[in-house]
Amino acid sequence: MTTLLDTIISRIRSQGPMRLDDYMTTCLLHPTLGYYTTRDPIGADGDFVTAPEISQMFGELIGLCLAQTWLSQGAPAQFTVAELGPGRGTLMADILRATQSVPGFVEAAEIVLVEASPTLRDIQSTTLAGYTIRWLDTPDELGEQPLYLVANEFFDALPIRQFVRDDKGWRERHISHRNGALSFGLGPRLPLPALSDRLDDTVDGDLVENCTPLTGYMHPISHRIATYGGAALIIDYGDWRSLGDTLQALMGHKSVDPLTAPGQCDLTAHVDFEKLALAASPAKHSRVTPQGVFLERLGITQRAHTLAKAMSGTALETHIAAHRRLTHPSEMGNLFKVMGLYPPTQPPLPGLEP
Repeated sequence: MTTLLDTIISRIRSQGPMRLDDYMTTCLLHPTLGYYTTRDPIGADGDFVTAPEISQMFGELIGLCLAQTWLSQGAPAQFTVAELGPGRGTLMADILRATQSVPGFVEAAEIVLVEASPTLRDIQSTTLAGYTIRWLDTPDELGEQPLYLVANEFFDALPIRQFVRDDKGWRERHISHRNGALSFGLGPRLPLPALSDRLDDTVDGDLVENCTPLTGYMHPISHRIATYGGAALIIDYGDWRSLGDTLQALMGHKSVDPLTAPGQCDLTAHVDFEKLALAASPAKHSRVTPQGVFLERLGITQRAHTLAKAMSGTALETHIAAHRRLTHPSEMGNLFKVMGLYPPTQPPLPGLEP
């Protein structure tokens, strides 16, 4: 049986070293051997756990944040509520359940999921049974109407390229093979105008990452928000301006070598929020805010206390641990950041005020 490793090595033999973004795309989205196209990667039986799977509080607060923004923008009668990379559909299910308490929101919403994986689309269909869902391959297909969107741990999975500074030029990191195993190498030194701004804050040997597809996703979203109204919440791990190698692979909730098991592990990289901000125009963007601060501003501790009243024993211990994991600075609270997009004439979203 041909493995994805065999396929990649065969391609390198015929075409030469592979760029890192090509490698990531192949590993994650190969039609028959890709990581996302062949499995459900989320949860205890998968390779990682996302915030919506940790506690319902996360999705509830996100939903109420979007609904409050909808109300403050005049409660448009027709709009889209959308999610990029919705996983199992847990986050959207929690958003829709929480916003049932906001009169008219769910009834007026066109629910859209941007999802490439057929396997995950099937799971989302089950999770969101009872709702009318429209699936899209890209945000370019979103309707021309107000858009209220969330992207939780989506941009970290977009393919990146890596470049190592060499004097006034850059050498691209690529993937080759030796004795049946994959390995990293460097291409020739080249001037790269797209990275000219990084010559001021790097020295020889520094590695920077660039995510070319990022702007392709941001532009249709920001255009709709600026033109028709709405808002977006982008939640991911990363920081302002990339520096250093952040490529990582997870298998069975443990870090592994990104080159050892192509198609069998999740591949991600830290998100460069500066690039997100630059791509946000013509919409405005909020400050980058730690996830813990954002959730506390939205009232997660009060919500946790309310839910805790009906709990005891193991359920209560799990609930307390979930609150800590989502908000504490040493866990997801500082690692994950939140950025909001909103129309130029509107204030920032709740929880993201200056």
